[in-house]
Parts: sequence; C-alpha cells; structure tokens
Amino acid sequence: MKEDDLIKKYGLTEEDKEKLLEEIKYYFEVERDEKLGIIASEKILEFFLETMGDYVYNRALDNTKQWYDQRMENLESDFFALYKY
Repeated sequence: MKEDDLIKKYGLTEEDKEKLLEEIKYYFEVERDEKLGIIASEKILEFFLETMGDYVYNRALDNTKQWYDQRMENLESDFFALYKY
C-alpha cells in the first residue's frame, strides 16, 4: 500500500505525517548517528505503518472499549444509587 494511502487509513493529517517524519529523522540522527533524507524517512514510516499500524490501532480500540465499559459500569452504579428506599 502506498504511504499516502496508509496515512489516510489511520486518519493522520499532513501535519501528523510531517511530525512523524521529523521524529524518525531525529531518532536516527541522535541514536544511530545517521542522517536520513526524506525518502528514507518516508520508507521507514511506511514500513512501520504497514507492519504495526493495525495492531496499534486495534490495541487502542481495545483500551478505549475497556475504559468505556468501566465508565458505564460506574454510571450504572451511580444511577442506582439515586433510588430512594
């Protein structure tokens, strides 16, 4: 899949993409003492989105569902606490 298709698939903006590319370049320069150009950093971003994007996205959904379920459980408890006996 092309990089731009991957960017759209995960709802990233052009600003998000630029920030991610800068982070990739920064990491390689600081941690590996390598200077990356735009093409190399785009290829790395594409690789990570293709290999890990769905997994990370789905884990985020799982975490959100857990958070939501907990909040709904609390809301239900609060609701029943309003009953007068």
